[in-house]
Amino acid sequence: MSQTGNKSSSDGETKPQTLFVNKCIRGSKFRSPKAENRKESNDLKTTAFRPSDETPKPNMMRWRKKPFLPKLGKNPVDKCLDLNNCRLTTADVRELLALLPSLPDLEELDISWNDFIGRTLHLLMQQMHLVSKLKVLRLGRCRLTADDVRALGEALKALPELELNLSWNGKVGGNLPLILRTFREGSKIQMPELVDYALTSEDGAFVGQLLLRLQNLEVLDLSINRNIGGSLNSIAQGLKSTLNLKVLKLHSCGLSQKSVKLLDAAFRYLCELRTLDIFCNKEMSGGFEDSPGLAMLEHLEGLDLRQCSLMTDDTVWLTEASVHLPALEIVNLSWNKCVGSNLKLLLETLKLSTSLQVLRLSSCSLVTEDVALLASVIQTGHLARLRKLDLSYNDSICDAEWTIFCQNLWLLKELTELDISLQPSAFQERGQWFRHLLCAVTKLPEITEIRMKRWVLPASQEEELEGFDQDHKSSIHFDHGGFQEADFSRLN
Repeated sequence: MSQTGNKSSSDGETKPQTLFVNKCIRGSKFRSPKAENRKESNDLKTTAFRPSDETPKPNMMRWRKKPFLPKLGKNPVDKCLDLNNCRLTTADVRELLALLPSLPDLEELDISWNDFIGRTLHLLMQQMHLVSKLKVLRLGRCRLTADDVRALGEALKALPELELNLSWNGKVGGNLPLILRTFREGSKIQMPELVDYALTSEDGAFVGQLLLRLQNLEVLDLSINRNIGGSLNSIAQGLKSTLNLKVLKLHSCGLSQKSVKLLDAAFRYLCELRTLDIFCNKEMSGGFEDSPGLAMLEHLEGLDLRQCSLMTDDTVWLTEASVHLPALEIVNLSWNKCVGSNLKLLLETLKLSTSLQVLRLSSCSLVTEDVALLASVIQTGHLARLRKLDLSYNDSICDAEWTIFCQNLWLLKELTELDISLQPSAFQERGQWFRHLLCAVTKLPEITEIRMKRWVLPASQEEELEGFDQDHKSSIHFDHGGFQEADFSRLN
């Protein structure tokens, strides 16, 4: 199952409606389930279905004669047929059926985001034996029906190895057994993507039983299925059999304090886990105390706990666990207000996480003392590998502490992105710290993006910024939202 996710994966963005004439048949290798999550991400609903604009390979022009493809503005390419978001009609589906016999080597078929696939999928599934080498089938957001799901389940018998994407088909929740009943112990078939699939509690219990047969599973993403919390006991038991699991995503799943305990027991078996995304589960608040399982994930690289309403005891738990997580590269604690005034509790985490590359503390109610502590940690060199730092939406920090922070910022030599934007309803005039920021930027060889929206730019600082751009002719993007002193006076 492929990953879906990045900083905005919880924002619930919908997939942009790209013109279908810009889509093409892509010449890409089979996308491994391992591939994505070393970066944050990702958008939850755009990553898996993003079309490519690669130039078609000339040795595949033998398919050009097929009338179905030129009609869609397509150029055929090696082993991959991408009809993602092409507004396919029922007639197009029938033409696609006629095309399949000429594609015996097809390995990837993407027909996601085509509403008419729903109710006609059975026609396509009856011909799946013609593409027996198929490894990837993407059916995300196709308005599948229960009949489609039943036909898909039958077709899987002819496809011994398959990566299946069924995400964002919310009308077929409760029918998961119809698709996956053909799974056998030791099967090479991948667990399908089921993000926002409206899974029921019964579906969740079935997933738990299925996991017992998928010992080689590497990625499991059940995000945005808010009704599976009640079946987490079954899922957690199944996870104990997935010893090779590397990515676990359960964000926005209605998880509770009890869920934390169940998952904690499973963590002891997931020694290979690299990415854990359980954000946007506010009922977990206070459930992490006395949960030692996280400390056993010694290979964990990414931990996303944003919007989990963490409490002070949860923060203490995280600090204690992080001592045993030397590989941690990404930590996202955004929108957990308890972090404010308590950053000192995470001091050991910041000091010991020598691999940390991404730290997100957006909207954490940070105060002046927190920023002073962060500046001291930077000064002592403990965050030397940091590449992305997000301190946005923390509006209670005084100019003096911003100055100290900016004076030490130059020590983060690998920093590429910094975000200190204010909340949408807040506007403040930049203080003298801005000059120190510009000075620090001249010593940061990797920096490309500085977001500081809603910090009002006085005329003198605007001239200073223009002079900086002219002197350095750099590719650094200062995103300040365009607010100047005159704009600030009108707002007040």
